[in-house]
Amino acid sequence: MSREARWSLAGATALVTGGSKGIGHAIVEELAGHGARVHTCARSAAELEECRRRWEARGLPVTVSVCDVSLRAQREQLVETVKQVFDAKLDILVNNAAQALAKAAVECTSEEYTHLMSTNLEPCFHLSKLTHPLLLGASIAGGGSIVNISSIGGTLGFPGYALYGITKGRTRHFREGVGEGSDAAGRRARGRGCSGVIPLHASGILRHWAGHHRRWWSNN
Repeated sequence: MSREARWSLAGATALVTGGSKGIGHAIVEELAGHGARVHTCARSAAELEECRRRWEARGLPVTVSVCDVSLRAQREQLVETVKQVFDAKLDILVNNAAQALAKAAVECTSEEYTHLMSTNLEPCFHLSKLTHPLLLGASIAGGGSIVNISSIGGTLGFPGYALYGITKGRTRHFREGVGEGSDAAGRRARGRGCSGVIPLHASGILRHWAGHHRRWWSNN
């Protein structure tokens, strides 16, 4: 029996931030390829429309909207859009959108620090909170899932990536706290499945991840 036959997300809904490129793009295609209806966002309308056309041509059920996740008002609008698209129900939230800053810590400005926190870390908390009512109505077995994309940079320090490492380390800690709190409250939408490594049979995602990091190491 094929992997696709064993594992299906037919009927499930998912929100993936930062899905127009990189790991987020691979996650969107993997989820949609297994039958989930996916909504994704990015800052560039042109990039999103190009992706949407390709997905539509392949028959993948993906909708898109422009959103800069570093801005609170746009995060709130994103969730309102998802409510309408998925009839106020959500099975999977993937907090993927992030930026990296390659710069010595002593040279980083307060503005750069604030921007990275508002882009990489704050949306994980805010979007998890905003989508919580939708995740409680999840239809898939085991209830709703929140996946926060962390990084090895959140565990190990790399020269020039101090601020990025801070955001990813805090993302990991947030995942642990959300998981414990949700379990204690007996909710269906839990954070325990969140990890820097996605616990899915998602070979496409893992291949993309491996290629991304091979390129990173070759250039540093």
